[in-house]
Amino acid sequence: MERRVAIIGAGTSGLVACKYLLEFGFNPIVFEVEDGVGGLWRHTIESTKLQNKKQMYQFLDFAWPSSVKEDNPSHEQVLDYLNSYAEHFSLIPYIRFNSKVIDIDYVGGESSEEMKSWELWGGNGRPFCSKGTWHIALQHTKNLSIEVYKAEFVILCVGKYSGFPNIPEFPPGKGPEVFNGRVMHYMDYSNLDNETAAELIKGKRVTIIGSQKSGLDLAAQCSNANGVTYPCTIIQRTAHWFLPDFDTWGVIVGFLFLNRFAELLIHKPGEPFLLGLVATLLSPLRWGISKLVETILKWKLPLKKYGLVPNHNFLQDLSTCLLSLLPDNFFDKLKEGSILIKKSQSFSFSREGVIIDGEAKVLETDVVIFATGYKGDQKIKNMFKSPIFQNYIIGPTISTVPLYRQVIHPRIPQLAMVGYAEGISNIFASEMKSMWLVHFLDGNIGLPSIREMEKDVKLWEDNMKQYGGRYYWKSCIANCCIWYQDQLCKDMKHNPRRKKSLFAELFEPYSLADYVGLTRN
Repeated sequence: MERRVAIIGAGTSGLVACKYLLEFGFNPIVFEVEDGVGGLWRHTIESTKLQNKKQMYQFLDFAWPSSVKEDNPSHEQVLDYLNSYAEHFSLIPYIRFNSKVIDIDYVGGESSEEMKSWELWGGNGRPFCSKGTWHIALQHTKNLSIEVYKAEFVILCVGKYSGFPNIPEFPPGKGPEVFNGRVMHYMDYSNLDNETAAELIKGKRVTIIGSQKSGLDLAAQCSNANGVTYPCTIIQRTAHWFLPDFDTWGVIVGFLFLNRFAELLIHKPGEPFLLGLVATLLSPLRWGISKLVETILKWKLPLKKYGLVPNHNFLQDLSTCLLSLLPDNFFDKLKEGSILIKKSQSFSFSREGVIIDGEAKVLETDVVIFATGYKGDQKIKNMFKSPIFQNYIIGPTISTVPLYRQVIHPRIPQLAMVGYAEGISNIFASEMKSMWLVHFLDGNIGLPSIREMEKDVKLWEDNMKQYGGRYYWKSCIANCCIWYQDQLCKDMKHNPRRKKSLFAELFEPYSLADYVGLTRN
């Protein structure tokens, strides 16, 4: 059987997957709808910059160039960095740009009844195992021609935060159709060139629906353009914890939450009884640390003054990857009145603007932008032509893709996903998953039975629900990322203990620097 591997998406996940496949002797092909690499970094607003320090957002074997002096590079610098990575490892010849994947279909394999009876993944637990072949329907975005490419294995690297905007539903006569102004989603705004985007908000009364990172960044950009003359209004449903800076707070979060001792304080998927007992006994300490951080943030920042104190604890936002940095001078903009925040659980539209629940007066506005996220799971589901596989990806009772090791779906053969589960550094998370995947594709890792994989998936999902609350669907593994990386290292037959001493192993934060040097056995 041939070992043709197709990768869908040339963002960070697609690039590292391609790089490691080449390193292990495969000959991959990457399909990318855009005309260049970078994924979401190609579609960000002008003010967007890297949240992490650049040392936490880099490839294991490709450092940032010395010419980048900023700790938090701009999106243009990040895009240049990704292009340099692709060129350095000669990935460009393997990428087919302007190739939109319409759907993927598993053809010529076993019947659905046979697949349901499998005890091992794909029938025998191996990556290139079945009689089936993936047929990838492609449309060239320039000439609109359509072709079908065949591959024995497919790696989805499409991410969750693009392509399928999440827009609230409204009763008849209460939605955007009655509004005289312009309504759009953040995705459409970020797709505009800088000049057009600036013209759209200049001298306009802008209302932003949503107060997570993209919403706050957009509000700051509107504030810079219009000042107090045309203040930007944020309609917030749920407040989240934000860090004022990364220089100090990144270190604090690292030592309090991102080391092995910190992970002793939380329950981990599949942990032995003794570790579970320790986590239960130390739970008051875990609660106390979270409360300490919350108290310091409320003391340092005027959260109460502006109604920005979250109703949930700090650990929940960390556990769901919702923790991020505030835009520069954000509270100064609130103080001067160029940004206004209104809290409301519901709203509707009128001809003149937005009707906020509980307020008698209409909020008059010219432009409404939904910063309400994406239905990324639905986008992934729609990629599959088979209704059976669609149901496997997102069934009727779940809202997250069930993946073993956050890579392999137990019921879908010859397919993997990289970049779906989130972490503190998405480049590093995708790189670890890609290393694990190519070890598996090369025959160096064996999979347990489908039943055991599904049991493991359930343990991780329950853990995400326990610590992430209603945001567990983000599939974030930040609160037990060391535990997760240990599993990958053990599978690849690498030593999971990456520090030089017992004290460092317990109390120093783990970072991507600890995994530099992981090589093929």
